[in-house]
Amino acid sequence: MVAEPMSPSLSMAKEAKTYVGNIRNFETEDWFRYLCWMATISSLFVGVSAFLLLGLSQGVNYPGYVWFIPGGTFLFVTALAFDDIGHRTLYKKDLKAGEGYVQQMIIITAVTSVMALCLCYQHALTFSVPALALIALSLFYSAVDEALHWHRYLSKGLDRIEMWSHFVAIMGHVLMISCWWHWYAQGYPGVAETLSHLPF
Repeated sequence: MVAEPMSPSLSMAKEAKTYVGNIRNFETEDWFRYLCWMATISSLFVGVSAFLLLGLSQGVNYPGYVWFIPGGTFLFVTALAFDDIGHRTLYKKDLKAGEGYVQQMIIITAVTSVMALCLCYQHALTFSVPALALIALSLFYSAVDEALHWHRYLSKGLDRIEMWSHFVAIMGHVLMISCWWHWYAQGYPGVAETLSHLPF
């Protein structure tokens, strides 16, 4: 079965249904990679949410902006669940032609930027500058990836679902990482109190 491209005459709802329907064209390797990727990024959402909810249940008062971290992560995960379907069906050739390397660079810099921000809690003098550099790099390569998507959209007329999923993913990433940086810059309010309630 061949992946089904979008028709400009379709409504957004029908276009989304057609786009998601391409998941039927996944091969075994596609399923493995898709599920591993979803598990990786979902674990960030689950881990951050569980930590904050633990603190909340123990009376920790987090600043309001902190909740945009799991909120932004949720947007990021949900949007990429859509986006990656197209990557593994409609746009597999484009990724193999070089676009996939850009996405690998985004993953490496985005994941390590979060790790560096976590390490900043106890080792700020060592990891704060690398964290900021990695955040900047992840946003730079996100912009490069977005330019490639817009080029494909404008040259082929395809497709709104992928473009909107990219917008939501970038919005979620920027919300998550900017609020996380601000949380660190403010001294991670609420973290010490939450850690004191951990059973280990």
